Amino acid sequence: MFYKKIKNSDGFSLTELLVALVIIGVLVLLALPKLLPLVTKAKSTEAKLNLKQVHMLEKSYKFEFDKYSDQLAEIGFEQETLITEGGQARYKIEILFADLKSFRALATSVVDFDDDGVFNVWEVTEAGVVKEITGD
Repeated sequence: MFYKKIKNSDGFSLTELLVALVIIGVLVLLALPKLLPLVTKAKSTEAKLNLKQVHMLEKSYKFEFDKYSDQLAEIGFEQETLITEGGQARYKIEILFADLKSFRALATSVVDFDDDGVFNVWEVTEAGVVKEITGD
């Protein structure tokens, strides 16, 4: 006949599979604290990119009107919907002040990434340097 008899093959027992899953879980828990700063760093990229965009828009506005603007809408920046309002943005962008020669814009996190009560804050000025004011 053409049918082959199925051999009784050895496999893993339920106990062996559970032990393997527990070991993997423990390894993940050991690695997680070392990965949290990387997650925060990746999320802060949003703040840096938005502030660089605000800087470029402010420079363009200054070339046209000989002053910096204190209104995001006036320079053409559109704030994405924040995660607290059902969107995806984790940083609120605002211009603190602007005059003929300078401006200061902030990106403030609306999410506490590591649940320590401190929110991440970044800034940019007319010099174009984006720097972290408050780390999370």
